[in-house]
Amino acid sequence: MATLGGVNDSEASQNSVEIENLARFAVDEHNKKENAILEFARVVKAKEQVVAGTMHHLTIEAIEAGKKKIYEAEVWVKPWLNFMELKEFKHAGDVPVFTSSDLGVKRDGHGPGWQSVPVHDPSVQDAANHALKSIQQRSNSLFPYELQEVVDANAEVEDDSAKFDMLLKVKRGSAEEKLKVVVHKNSEGSYHLNRMEPHV
Repeated sequence: MATLGGVNDSEASQNSVEIENLARFAVDEHNKKENAILEFARVVKAKEQVVAGTMHHLTIEAIEAGKKKIYEAEVWVKPWLNFMELKEFKHAGDVPVFTSSDLGVKRDGHGPGWQSVPVHDPSVQDAANHALKSIQQRSNSLFPYELQEVVDANAEVEDDSAKFDMLLKVKRGSAEEKLKVVVHKNSEGSYHLNRMEPHV
């Protein structure tokens, strides 16, 4: 339960439909007021404050002329009046081409190094699919490799590039096998398979 006047993490998660709708509203209102053409990308962080309604403090990633930027917005909501107003919208910085948050890698207090990352993360899935494609091109097997699942994934983020160390469960014909792969993602966002070996 939020305390009156204090700023707390939102009860709804930053990925919830409610928070995303508020963020889209903030971007649309900003575009109308400033005659801008920002395109909403995602909500990075969401906090809220109870003040005769709720003041939502949102950190939003939006795209301007092809570049990702971070904005901070305040949206005041009085649900019982069906009232919503954008109180503030300001640029808070540019997003590097590749960020550790893209991977769910929390580096606070950890410093650089390998960190466990969610196997369903889009970046992990992209890296796994690239690895499979590369293995396929090198293979002379009649049966194509099919990705069954990413069993385990670690990532190391360095500035604007990353390395993925993954254990993949693949299928070739009726045979299942596990492969250990290391994939590098560079600052342009392209992937390169560095290493592949069967996992016994």
